[in-house]
Amino acid sequence: MKFKTFQLDKFQEDAIKSVNKNNSVLVSAGTGTGKTLIADYVIDKFLKQNKRIIYTAPIKALSAQKFRDFTLEYGRENVGMMTGDIVINSDAPILIMTTEIYRNILLARDMLIDHVSYVIFDEIHYINDIERGTIWEESIIFSPDRIRFVCLSATIPNAKEFADWISTIKEHVVDVIIHNKRAVPLEHNVYDKYLGITTVREIEQDRSIDAAYLNPWNRNKSKKRWQQKEQSKPDHLALVREIQNNLPCIFFSFSRKDCEKKATDLSKKTNYLTDKERKTVVQFFNSMINREYKSLLSVQKQQNVLRKGVAFHHAGVLPKVKEIIELLFSKGLVKVLYATETFSVGINMPAKTVCFSAIQKYDGISFRYLNSKEYFQMAGRAGRRGLDKIGHSIIMVDRRLTDLSKIKKISEKDDIPIISQFKLSTNTVLNLIKHHTQEEQAEILKKNFDYYLRKKKSKKQVRIMASYNNKVNELKKQGFIGKKGLTRKGDFASKIYAQEILISEIFCSHIWQKFSVIELNIVLASIIYEPREKDHFNMDKIKKTYNKIMSILTKNSYLNKNIKKLSLKRMINIVGEFSAGEEFTEVLSYANFDEGDFIRLFRRIVDAIRQIRHATDDHELRDRLTECQNLVYRDIVKFDF
Repeated sequence: MKFKTFQLDKFQEDAIKSVNKNNSVLVSAGTGTGKTLIADYVIDKFLKQNKRIIYTAPIKALSAQKFRDFTLEYGRENVGMMTGDIVINSDAPILIMTTEIYRNILLARDMLIDHVSYVIFDEIHYINDIERGTIWEESIIFSPDRIRFVCLSATIPNAKEFADWISTIKEHVVDVIIHNKRAVPLEHNVYDKYLGITTVREIEQDRSIDAAYLNPWNRNKSKKRWQQKEQSKPDHLALVREIQNNLPCIFFSFSRKDCEKKATDLSKKTNYLTDKERKTVVQFFNSMINREYKSLLSVQKQQNVLRKGVAFHHAGVLPKVKEIIELLFSKGLVKVLYATETFSVGINMPAKTVCFSAIQKYDGISFRYLNSKEYFQMAGRAGRRGLDKIGHSIIMVDRRLTDLSKIKKISEKDDIPIISQFKLSTNTVLNLIKHHTQEEQAEILKKNFDYYLRKKKSKKQVRIMASYNNKVNELKKQGFIGKKGLTRKGDFASKIYAQEILISEIFCSHIWQKFSVIELNIVLASIIYEPREKDHFNMDKIKKTYNKIMSILTKNSYLNKNIKKLSLKRMINIVGEFSAGEEFTEVLSYANFDEGDFIRLFRRIVDAIRQIRHATDDHELRDRLTECQNLVYRDIVKFDF
């Protein structure tokens, strides 16, 4: 079977047959096997029938890439995007959105959902994410029964069990398609400074040979040789030289700064482009970047490495620069790309080789080794269908620090099952009360994946209502729920999807009226800001503003107790000065953020403002919020997409 110009594999054909039967389908297949063609078929099929299709993605970068791809394929009038802070053509038949937005639309019972035929969940294994996994679960639970799903995932060991859960709660057939064979075989190696590109087994054998020579007759000489080997750190430049016949390469590092340093180091040593190619890169870069942002240090650094066919890509890079890198990479003009793991999520840009600077990462709590799913998500980018006979995955190892047994374990197979991360948010509780009877509330709560698994395994009644009732009682005490349902404050909070109580306490009272528009932006920023360990801020001359804001907030006991005072201090200069009209390039000195982090912060403020404006019927508040939004949603924040 052919679709467009592609000869489909059997697993793709089987998935398409399921769609043609009006079934849902779960496709469990490794990275790089061609799962996205199934999504393309669904979009093509239902667009021709004048039906609406929703494509959900776990990260905004993937949403942006899909928006570009689908716009080229189907025309701008047929494609829209919704990511909270960015709304483009929301009436389009093909709607791309983050999974959070889809879940919020469902809870709000937005009419937008009325004509949807299929929802595509790309990277459905994100349901395992501790922080965000419940979003995917609720998206399935709250979808109307008539809607069908295409769930695309990396390998899932318990795919049948997961599909059975969906089938049980939605009462329709969910076909499971499992495809373990890659179109391009993947070879797993390591890079050791002493042995070069090799295998774990060969390093272990080399160590054994050295150990055997550590005997009384030649101990001093052997010991010195052994110590030299064990203390030899691998060098990324040497590794890249070894794979120069196997480019392009995606080189993963779990540090933004390390990505930038490695890219700079390589560009100083090597030039991968011809004069003609370099001219093409420079012209393309200049045509995509506004003149005022070419003076930014990070933009200049990126342009310098791109001239040599090298790039770095991470969440702190300006969105427009990330787009440039992705487009140049797809044109074959980036030969070595140093990237953090966000580049591996769904973005369809394979390379001949994937390298890892290490297999340990900081997960926000501690340093840990990658699990098999994370490893294969990245390693699976190696091997371009129709171009390469084999894909190469190479992990740099430090004999002193790297646990070789961990490398063997994670590279054997992707064996991480889907597990439930279902948690009850304030917003979910309020919407259950708002839209459902008590009987329906209990029935919906029992539809989560964890409840299904526990009941299936124990065959006993599983208690789930206790935590729900506790939340309800707490919300009653706080004035969100009365005896007859939601109060005015509760109804407002049901339309806010993060930090519902803090935001409701401010905007469902007269507190907001005591702040200027700039102060409101500062307060909102302090609520949504998520601190990182190495964040540093300029907090000069903030005392007067801080004292004024706190003098208002302290009059509400909940706000006084729960507002993050350090976050408030940190936001005063950044958000206050930008809201007051300072240029984007000028506010960069107020924190050690990357430019992309500043943009993300300002856009999240815009997202919160839009939610509040939607939640209120107070015209004075809506007008004030429009002023707040206009102060931050401008220049690069608005247009750098």
